[in-house]
Amino acid sequence: MPAELKSTSRGRTMVLTLSNPEQRNALGPELYAAGVEALNAADSNPDVRSVVIAGEGPWFSAGGNLQRLLANRQRPPEVQAQSIEAMHSWIEAIRTFPKPVIAAVEGAAAGAGFSLALACDFIIAADDAIFVMAYSNVGLSPDGGGSWTLSQTLPRQLVSELLMAGERIAAPRLHQLGLVNRLVSRGGALDAALTLAEQLNARAPNVLASIKELINEAPAATLNRQLASERDHFVRNLHHANGGIGITAFLAKQTPDYE
Repeated sequence: MPAELKSTSRGRTMVLTLSNPEQRNALGPELYAAGVEALNAADSNPDVRSVVIAGEGPWFSAGGNLQRLLANRQRPPEVQAQSIEAMHSWIEAIRTFPKPVIAAVEGAAAGAGFSLALACDFIIAADDAIFVMAYSNVGLSPDGGGSWTLSQTLPRQLVSELLMAGERIAAPRLHQLGLVNRLVSRGGALDAALTLAEQLNARAPNVLASIKELINEAPAATLNRQLASERDHFVRNLHHANGGIGITAFLAKQTPDYE
């Protein structure tokens, strides 16, 4: 069966399921294009307030399809370059998507599957899940932004271990390092991700969009620039209808119902 990205609704959360179980949910161009399309649809739909990405069955994703990559060696280099550009478009779409994106990881996230999980705002992982940047194990270098994300968050020596040596790293260690938000029992990642999504769905969407934008800008910003950006977002959100809803509800000790 061909790989596909299944989209379902769970309340105000869109669940995107990597479906290629025969190949452990290996990724490919058809999934990348579908991922961008799904996020565009979710962005324009006010009923969708968050997105969860999961894998079908006991795996999150084995990364790139090695048979496809081997076949691409017989084709012009532009073929693989275009495939990677398509994946990178999906990674950038996740990073700039104004709503929370949560990865629900079971089994393993390898190669581009690991990069995909890292692109999300939150990672919920089964306590026996394994993460591995497997590229160097098959004579390849990283893609999907994995080298950037890891270098932003972990010490250089550990990043070198993960990328150069292709070492497997267990979910509990990534949790200790701060890259995994929550550990759950095997089989519970999706339910835990949906629970987190519902908590986020109850918050003001405009505020979550502002926070995500500020987080994305912070690594490249000077303190002065970041302070100015925080000021502008704060003033805009204060004068948004949800600012009044939130403050009024807090003072009245009520639960806010944001627009």
